[in-house]
Parts: sequence; C-alpha cells; structure tokens
Amino acid sequence: MPPVLNTRVIFKSIPQGYPVPGQTLAADHSQKIDLDNVSLAGGKILAKTLSISIDPYLRGKMNGTEKMSFEIGHPHAVAKVIRSENPKFKVGDHIYGIMDWAEYQIFENVPELRILPPNSGIPWSVFPGKTAYYAWQEVAQGKEGETIYVSTAAGAVGSVVVQLAKQAGLKVIASAGHESKLQFLRDLGADVVFNYKTESMENVLKDHEPIDIYWDHVGGKTTSTVLMHMNTFGRVVVIGQISTYNVAEADAVSNFPQILFRRLTVRGLGVIDHEAKHGDEFYATIPGMIARGELKYNETIVRSLDEAPQLFLDVQKGDNSGKAVIVLADD
Repeated sequence: MPPVLNTRVIFKSIPQGYPVPGQTLAADHSQKIDLDNVSLAGGKILAKTLSISIDPYLRGKMNGTEKMSFEIGHPHAVAKVIRSENPKFKVGDHIYGIMDWAEYQIFENVPELRILPPNSGIPWSVFPGKTAYYAWQEVAQGKEGETIYVSTAAGAVGSVVVQLAKQAGLKVIASAGHESKLQFLRDLGADVVFNYKTESMENVLKDHEPIDIYWDHVGGKTTSTVLMHMNTFGRVVVIGQISTYNVAEADAVSNFPQILFRRLTVRGLGVIDHEAKHGDEFYATIPGMIARGELKYNETIVRSLDEAPQLFLDVQKGDNSGKAVIVLADD
C-alpha cells in the first residue's frame, strides 16, 4: 500500500482575541505516512484517529495559561490501533488520551493512553465526558434538596451536570446564551432555564437563592454576580473561564470577600488529577447510562480536519450545541 495523506491541523499563531480560522489554526495536507512500513521500534503503536473533542480550555493553551504548551494541539481524542509493537495494545483496540490533530499518529508514551471498553453501545465520539463526573463526585458533592446553578449548561460538561444533579434530587438552575439551547435544557429536566444574554441573571438568582453549588464555566462578572447569591458553606466548582479566553483584559471577580463572608469552598478541577481514583468507576458507570438513555447528550459534529478551525471558533463563541467533535471515522 503506498503512503497515504496524513492531514493535520497546525497551530500557526497566537491569536489576539478570538482565533481566526486559517491564521490561528489551519489544516495542513503536506504530510504523508507509510502505514505498512513506518517504524514502531521501541514499543510504539500506530493508530487511526476516530474522533477529536474540541473543548473551550484549548484556547487557554494558546495563551500559555495552561500547564501544557499548545504546540500542535493536544486535544482529547479517541483512536483505533492499526499496528502495534507494544504487548499492552493489540490491533483493533480503541484508545483514549491526549493526542495530536491528525488522521494518523504514532504513540511512544503509551502509559498515558487508556484502552476503552468494547461494545459500550455508544458512539466513540461521546467519550470521554469525564470532567462532569469527576467534579460532581470530588467537588460538588450535591445533596438532595440543594440548589445548583450551572452556567453554559447546554455544553458538553454542563448538560451532564444538569442530569446528574436532577438524578440526585437537586433543584437545577441552568443558563445558555442561545434560545435554541433552552428547550434542550428543559428536556434534560432543569427546573429553571434562562437566556443570560436577554434575561437578568441577578433577578433569576435572587428569585431562587440561596445557591448551594455554582458550576462555573465562565468566570469574571458572572462569578461576581453568583457569589452574592450563594448559601453559607456553598461550593463553587471552577471548570472553565470562557469569559477570559478571548479578551486582552478579562474582568476580575469583584467581590472576592464573599468567599470569606459566606465560608465558601472554591475549587478548580483538572481531570488528570482524579483519573486514578475515579477512572475505572467512570467507565463502569457512565457509558452504560448513556447507552440505556439515562443520560442524554447532544453533539455538534464535523467530519474533516479542514472544518476544525471554524469549529474551534464556534466553540469559543458558544455557537455549537453540546459537545463539539471532529469525527474522522465511525470505527
């Protein structure tokens, strides 16, 4: 078999404000790979990428604000092993981990890859979805009768949190920035749904305070507003800060003393910190719930890396619905 095209997405320049498709990220068609003969010496594996998750936090890596440098990409992705010189991985295994934006890739650091369970009954694009589950278990610790407010609730993480909270018996307040997303949140069972762009967050929260848990994807002015309506000993789960990613000077949290006055617990969560503790539990629980229809999901899917730069911009502007994912192959 002759060498095949290995399309990639490359990071070309640090954006000033929102990323610009073609200038910040661009598809590259210059690389080919010989799938039959490329060397895998030293225990390497060769895999075909199936799906790539485009998450808001990747924008922070472009600014150098994340722990890892951005370089060529490093999103979370699912791939299928097509050749292996490592006894841990066999041809046909589906693997999940931090990968490049590329159709084919060779892995050397295989300990960081997880073999996904076969026959899960859900599309590979749905994996992994760990952020919501880990943070719910580790930080939120919601109790029946409490009230949670989930910002950007129609996204990949927020939509799962809404459902986990309802299943645990909490009152759920959920917001989104597009009218088209509000019905999705109602379908998930959210008790109070509002468009934060057209309705007063201050008034909504005042009507339903005190808030026991704030699930924060936004930061800035939104967090400042929510802190004023938190219950004593409430929890703030910090997952993202989308309001800060694409601006030169982000709004700071203006009423930080409320954390003291209300004795709040504020904690950020990184998935990698809880993989050892909750990983096996997650894979034994969540895929089955999705397959049985106990957890609903929504996806915005594109099917080529040429469309990735625009999808990345859509995620930053909130123009996608649910999880944004590049699906290069179904299996």
